[in-house]
Amino acid sequence: MGLFRRKSGQGQVRSASKADTSHLDEWASTRQGVEAYVEPRTNVTEATVVLVAHDGEWTRRRIPNFEAARDFARKRSMPLYEVERVGYPKRMREYQERQKREGGSR
Repeated sequence: MGLFRRKSGQGQVRSASKADTSHLDEWASTRQGVEAYVEPRTNVTEATVVLVAHDGEWTRRRIPNFEAARDFARKRSMPLYEVERVGYPKRMREYQERQKREGGSR
């Protein structure tokens, strides 16, 4: 019996799904001034895209790759940024702080 053996399926990275894209579509269509920020793939997650609205509200979902994020943003006439290059917008951090003060879910 292996002491460090993983259970089957454990350690696998879940890929993006149609539900992820549907969520992003719906979320972006109900907010103003939405921008997309691509986060690179890591050892535990696929690449992700963070959508940030004009007021700093945000959501994150998996995407297949950078090209998919670029296509998503282009189809919606939405600016696309790479988090590693530009960081997260200040309004996103401010939104998170407001949510903490108000006892919000984020």
